[in-house]
Amino acid sequence: MKRAANRTENCWMPITQHNECQHGFSMIELMIAIAVFGILLMIAIPSFNDLLLSSRLKGYANDMVASSYLARSEAIKRNQTMTLCMSSNGASCAATGDWSQGWVLLRGTTVVQVHAALKDGYSLKDSSNLTSLTFQPTGYGATQATFTLCKLTPEVGNQERVITISATGKPSVTRTSTGSCS
Repeated sequence: MKRAANRTENCWMPITQHNECQHGFSMIELMIAIAVFGILLMIAIPSFNDLLLSSRLKGYANDMVASSYLARSEAIKRNQTMTLCMSSNGASCAATGDWSQGWVLLRGTTVVQVHAALKDGYSLKDSSNLTSLTFQPTGYGATQATFTLCKLTPEVGNQERVITISATGKPSVTRTSTGSCS
């Protein structure tokens, strides 16, 4: 094939039999590119779903940890007992349900912080069925709790986060993959 010698500067492709520059891709090249892209996408989607699940669980676990730290620091700072409890309305403690419906941090009856309900399909449950945690002004004597955070529906994930709050009010998060969310 001849190269375009006398053509304009934008014609760097080989010249066809009709003495014209080629621009773009052929239909076969385009179909091969789309097929390769489709195969790569089929491989990447499951990994992306796991990444999305991991990110959501990490975010919700960090929200609970942040609320615990805030409750402990506010109790010490104000020299008052602080209560972190599950709440469906964001204004008062709930007596039934689980922590997935949201939680609220209270100083007496004053709302300090509200956390909205978790996205549908996610579960945050305490192993002892506690409805509230109390943080003392001394920084010690907090209610001990162990929460399991996981995805229930539409498809149960194999990742979980276990949030543990010690007697000193210090929270910690452990990543597990037991898939025992129920």
